[in-house]
Amino acid sequence: MDKAKRLSGLDLLRCVAMMMVGVLHYLGKGGLLADLSGEQLGSVGIAAWLLEAFCIVAVNVYMFISGYFLSTSSFKLSRLLNLWLQVWFYSVVFGLIGALTGVVSGVTVDTHYFLTLLFPVSMGHYWFMTAYVFLYLLLPFISLAIQKMTKAQMQVTILSLLTVFSVIKSVMPVRFEMDGQGYDCLWYLCVFVSAAYVRKFGVPFLEKKERCVLLYVIGCLGIFGVTMGLRQVYLHTGRFDTMLKMCMEYNHILPFLAAIGLAAAFIGLKVNQRVAAIISKVASHALGVYLLHENIGLRYSWQKWLGADCISNVLQLLLWVLIAVVAVFVCGILVDMLRAGIFKLTDGILGKLGIYRKLKESIAKADAVFVHEN
Repeated sequence: MDKAKRLSGLDLLRCVAMMMVGVLHYLGKGGLLADLSGEQLGSVGIAAWLLEAFCIVAVNVYMFISGYFLSTSSFKLSRLLNLWLQVWFYSVVFGLIGALTGVVSGVTVDTHYFLTLLFPVSMGHYWFMTAYVFLYLLLPFISLAIQKMTKAQMQVTILSLLTVFSVIKSVMPVRFEMDGQGYDCLWYLCVFVSAAYVRKFGVPFLEKKERCVLLYVIGCLGIFGVTMGLRQVYLHTGRFDTMLKMCMEYNHILPFLAAIGLAAAFIGLKVNQRVAAIISKVASHALGVYLLHENIGLRYSWQKWLGADCISNVLQLLLWVLIAVVAVFVCGILVDMLRAGIFKLTDGILGKLGIYRKLKESIAKADAVFVHEN
């Protein structure tokens, strides 16, 4: 996407959402989320679940940002290939580093492990990227439909999608077999289309920032409150044991609404021009933070390096969460800047080869086909 068209507010939100993802992975994979079925959560456990509730919107926010921008963009084969190469680079390089240095934990280094490194999208190395790639392949159909649909048509479509994939599971006291919990392309599509609607037609309720922030806060408190309520029901009746974390799932209506509120609060946010330039630069590398710390060779190890196993009180929890998130984010940004430099250098070297130039010309022609269609 043309940098001139980027919105600094959403660039800032991209960074905030990635930090929230870091919080989720630190708490969850660092063993800091106390067992909800246990008799006592303790102050640390309660604080950890409260942080979880306020950060669980991160994935939906990232999906929303994608939909907001891509819904008006043309499909580009070059973008898809560049994204795949970026994912493959992280998957192989850091997956091998994890295996060769012995820092990998929580997984077995076997044939499946190496297949996961070599085929990260097909093997679901990064579930979010697998869903993103599959959705992006459908972009030529989705973006054309969004351009042609009327406001009423989109309203009916979104209402239908949310009813099937979110509302029903949010109100029914049962666990459905086909509930993907938001870890799939279908849920990504729901959030994508919702973001496209917000961009194309707007939502009056979201025009005031105070309402947006209130929606986010109430949604997150609702997530925490309902979760603790279900826990009490389970402790007293022994029922709903499989539903204790229902509100913490991406396709539950509360995380969806809270994410919409947070995203809308950042749309149109005014940022100083110089600061906006820095934010834009950093945001362009934010994906690298995810690809680095969620690499299969590192995803269950870095939490211990950053104090997850030595937390005994709420103050320590908050301090170590802050340190971990900042450390992971800064390292991820710096590593991705290095990766981008390597890609640029490699492109320059390969550009001297005729066959490589012809390949890029062919890809550019493929991109032009979709631009013309739009």
